[in-house]
Amino acid sequence: MRSALSRTKARAALLGELEEAMRRSSAQGVLYGQTVANVAGIANSDLECMDILYLEGRVTAGRLAEVTGLTTGAITGVVDRLEKAGLVRRERDEADRRKVYIAVVPETAMKIGQLYVPMQQALEKVFSGYSDEELRLLLRFANEGYKGVVAATAALKTLLDTPPEKRPDLKLKKRRPKP
Repeated sequence: MRSALSRTKARAALLGELEEAMRRSSAQGVLYGQTVANVAGIANSDLECMDILYLEGRVTAGRLAEVTGLTTGAITGVVDRLEKAGLVRRERDEADRRKVYIAVVPETAMKIGQLYVPMQQALEKVFSGYSDEELRLLLRFANEGYKGVVAATAALKTLLDTPPEKRPDLKLKKRRPKP
């Protein structure tokens, strides 16, 4: 009985360490992205939208709004800024000229991609210490973790449709309106 309890405690401690390590890694990834955005002279949220465009491929502004959770008005501002910076372009659909897609400009995106080379090299060094089997496990973990975060994000977003008085009380100070 005692060994089962100690195994349970050991597992809880291990899971706690894993969660903390993931949070540190996630936070550092955000900070790295913010630094890339600062060096590139664009907003971090704009950089994240560009990364989503890069991963999703050519998409409509509506799809980008759906994926990011931003309003279509906010996406218009993001796309305007990214287009001005030469990072994306608007492309009309050949079959339906009313439909407009947003696409990454590969040549310019490659310039920003160069800022990620040090991080890629650091990760390659880390990954070189793992066997192919371990890498497959890490890949499975990353993919399943991503799905879990997407589901958790969707669940959290339902609070936005909940009246403020029925939301969890976070005891946050209210922002004062700007004069």
